[in-house]
Amino acid sequence: MPHPKNAALLAAAATGDAGAVRVALAAGAGTGTRDEHHRTPLLLAALGDHVPAARELLAAGADPNARDERADTPWLVTGVTGSVAMMRALLPAHPDLKVTNRFGGISLIPACERGHVDYVRALLRETDIDVDHVNRLGWTALLEAVILGDGGRAHQEIVELLITAGATPDLPDGDGVTALAHAERRGFMEIAGLLRAVR
Repeated sequence: MPHPKNAALLAAAATGDAGAVRVALAAGAGTGTRDEHHRTPLLLAALGDHVPAARELLAAGADPNARDERADTPWLVTGVTGSVAMMRALLPAHPDLKVTNRFGGISLIPACERGHVDYVRALLRETDIDVDHVNRLGWTALLEAVILGDGGRAHQEIVELLITAGATPDLPDGDGVTALAHAERRGFMEIAGLLRAVR
């Protein structure tokens, strides 16, 4: 069990109470304290998209790269939540853009899978993240958007954004299947058209 002041910081971060975060920090709570799942206060704030609480923690030196038991970090989970505000709050703390989750993916990949258009757009514009990073499944962000996406407008926009950002359209998955072939198999004609246009 963490010390009461550290427990108070964890609770405040999880609920997004920036004032209580400030009080706990002033009382000597540590930004590196962990809960039962090895999550730091900053990771809890990022998971809940509590940007003001996260800013308090970052100002106190919280680490955007601290991993929990699932290998998640505050930076990585922004790709899951799709929070542009949290992404921008974390950037000045120099998060590791190459850090990978338990699937070997960087933050861009789950964002593309989940259809977080605004996040993907901001990430591609404001960082030099690797658009062709390949995860342990053999998938790039482009492949993930097609294989796990629904083919709708959000995933169409994401495919456009990735292509514009220089993603390699014919980079195949581990089985040698390209994003275009996956799009055609799934009946995603709009996405297939976008991919054919850049061949």
